[in-house]
Amino acid sequence: MAIEIKIPSVGESITEVTLVKWLKKDGEWVERDVVIAELESEKATFEINAEQSGILKTIAVEGDTLHIGDIACSIDTEAEKPASATSEKAVPTAVPTETPVLANTDTKTGDIKATPVAAAIIADKKVDTKSVTATGSNGKILKQDVLELLNNPGRKPGTELFGRNTRIEKMSNLRKTISRRLVEAKNTTAMLTTFNEVDMSAIMDIRAKNKDKFKELHGVNLGFMSFFTKACCYALQEWPAVNAMIDGEQILYNEFCDISIAVSAPKGLVVPVIRNAESLSMAGIEQKVVELATKAKDNKLTIEEMSGGTFTITNGGVFGSMMSTPIINIPQSAILGMHKIQDRPMAINGQVVIKPMMYLALSYDHRIIDGRESVSFLVRVKELLENPALLLFGKDPVKSLLEL
Repeated sequence: MAIEIKIPSVGESITEVTLVKWLKKDGEWVERDVVIAELESEKATFEINAEQSGILKTIAVEGDTLHIGDIACSIDTEAEKPASATSEKAVPTAVPTETPVLANTDTKTGDIKATPVAAAIIADKKVDTKSVTATGSNGKILKQDVLELLNNPGRKPGTELFGRNTRIEKMSNLRKTISRRLVEAKNTTAMLTTFNEVDMSAIMDIRAKNKDKFKELHGVNLGFMSFFTKACCYALQEWPAVNAMIDGEQILYNEFCDISIAVSAPKGLVVPVIRNAESLSMAGIEQKVVELATKAKDNKLTIEEMSGGTFTITNGGVFGSMMSTPIINIPQSAILGMHKIQDRPMAINGQVVIKPMMYLALSYDHRIIDGRESVSFLVRVKELLENPALLLFGKDPVKSLLEL
């Protein structure tokens, strides 16, 4: 008897998915619960598991757009399991006869054969042999193979230096959603951006002094994201409009901080959420960031982990960005952009001092957030980052001690 495997429901608002890849081949024996295919919706990547053991019969083709309930494949549960491919009998192996090799005809570089001249160039220039396309007999690397790689870095041997080829790819559901939401954010919000800069000296000193002990105790690195998340949580509680969102003709003021962290995944930008970040410790935030970033890299994020969020932090600095105007992650009302830390001369008390500085950018929806609130929010984040002791209480420790 053959059972049909249908596309499962993966979310309330999702009606169709794309079959990205079959992980098992047509006609292959599959065990129950093994992953047989990878699906992609407009929000996340999912997997299909075999409901029973049997022979797989694929119906849908990779790249097909399928609706919820469509049949993706079937499994013949009455088919007999094929015998194991490995044979228990030992197969005698023929003893190779040694053939004389002429001296100095080739040299082995690791596991790669090369002529003596080619091997000398590889050793001298420290060439990665995996990047060299061997054109000699039996996969031997010749002198001209190495020279072509050195003279044309980044270009495959045998291809034109300046080509006019065009490659066409079908836009994935995730990329379609990203495109639609970015355009919607530009067209439906009154988006403005305000800028400031922050001296990162204090945070960098804390990280340098405590990173080893922090990792030993908590198992994660002490990064910048925990400082920024903590600072934003304090500032959001002081300026609740930045943490609010518009719902029709109503304004929803969130009394919690669900911080969305923009992550560049293999298939596009995803924004997983750290729930109730205001209640987490520095270690808790870093652990959550690592967990979500790992899932994003492996395309394992669920819709629940990417849904919601009241405020977004994005870090273009990891790619070298000095300054940008991030786009609001609707229906949120604001997004904070981090950037590259750069040593710059700063005038402090009449003296020119070199400081590690970072530009901050806050894009906000002017329909709900006024200029005073946006600027004050960003200034507050700056103050908290430049004085990390304030992150303990949200205000000066001495004033907190004296209850001032």
